[in-house]
Amino acid sequence: MENNQPVTPESYLRSILYNQQEVDDWLAEKAFPFAKYSSEFGWLLRSGRFLDGVDNSICTYNYGEFGERILLNYADRPCRINTYGDSFTQCHQVNDAETWQEVLAAHLQEPVSNFGVGGWSVYQAYLRMLKEEERNPAELILFNIYEDDHFRNLDAWRNIRVRKHNLFIEPTLPHLKVNLKEGTFSEHANPCPTPESVYRLTDFDWVYETFKDSFVLKIIVAHLNAESGNPTQAFADILQLATTHGVVSRIDSGEALDRAASDLHRKAAYFSSRPIIDKIEAHAEEHSKKMLYILSYPAQYMARYLENGVRPDQIFVDYLRQKNLPYIDLLKAHEKEFAQFNLSVKEYLERYYIGHYNPRGNFFCASAIRPKLIEMLDPKPLPYGDKSGAHRKIKRKNG
Repeated sequence: MENNQPVTPESYLRSILYNQQEVDDWLAEKAFPFAKYSSEFGWLLRSGRFLDGVDNSICTYNYGEFGERILLNYADRPCRINTYGDSFTQCHQVNDAETWQEVLAAHLQEPVSNFGVGGWSVYQAYLRMLKEEERNPAELILFNIYEDDHFRNLDAWRNIRVRKHNLFIEPTLPHLKVNLKEGTFSEHANPCPTPESVYRLTDFDWVYETFKDSFVLKIIVAHLNAESGNPTQAFADILQLATTHGVVSRIDSGEALDRAASDLHRKAAYFSSRPIIDKIEAHAEEHSKKMLYILSYPAQYMARYLENGVRPDQIFVDYLRQKNLPYIDLLKAHEKEFAQFNLSVKEYLERYYIGHYNPRGNFFCASAIRPKLIEMLDPKPLPYGDKSGAHRKIKRKNG
């Protein structure tokens, strides 16, 4: 949208419509190579090689029969650990053998399955968990939640919030609607449940009728109008949303509009993950599974925390604590290690991030998870089992 031009839901939706060639090429897997269409989940991943690795290297991604990243270490042994989440579970930007799952598998001497999919929400990962635990059940589930995954729960069409690019078309997806005031939520399937229906995203009339009342659309329009100097264009929608959700806001300027939209979006996003966690826990109890949650973060979020102690997701962390649920907090793990270095925050984070974790970052992640994982496994993995037959350490003399 051009600066100084008022943004309306109509004008914004017109600006993000797909064209027929884009849909043709994506469904035929001729373009947007990161992912392929999925009626259930919105998208799944495609095997491929991408120039996105450490030191400007090419990363190789291979996926198996069920869309899981292939097992390498101890793939011939029974698997009792499944992992779910987004790209920090999938381990984007490292090769198949460099994921934190493969690091753990190499140490535990048993496989760790990887069902992560880049760009997914907490809700999508939960739906995937339900499906995979029927056909590939495991005793222990590692459920990774990345900072933006909470917000993704509310996206009906990711393209409303995130612009498409040459690797990913930002499709529609199963999602949640919430009401903060009433403390309620509802589940909604993918708005484009067949390949043919994806062509609806080229039709403005269908797009407008389907998404005109979208919570996320109103948030985005508010931000755009605040930025372009036309805040009054979105005052009414945000005030109505705030009233509906019981969030009292005084909006009398562009800055106030921007803050109110962000506050409302953030509260709705973190709230939306709570009923999903409840459903996950109910499923685990019913099927006698153990759950371990992993909280992961992008480098910029980590930097704000290490520099200023800023942590917007504290309300969600408090919820996990209140429920007495086991979790690994990678923010705290990095904070503890950073205190041991004489480096700037930027220098420290460059050790581990290249956008996502680099191979060293994945090793850090595996190391942070390992102690709690071993504590929860029964029987213990081979390296932590019966030590009676193990040889003692060899003492070597200097020289």
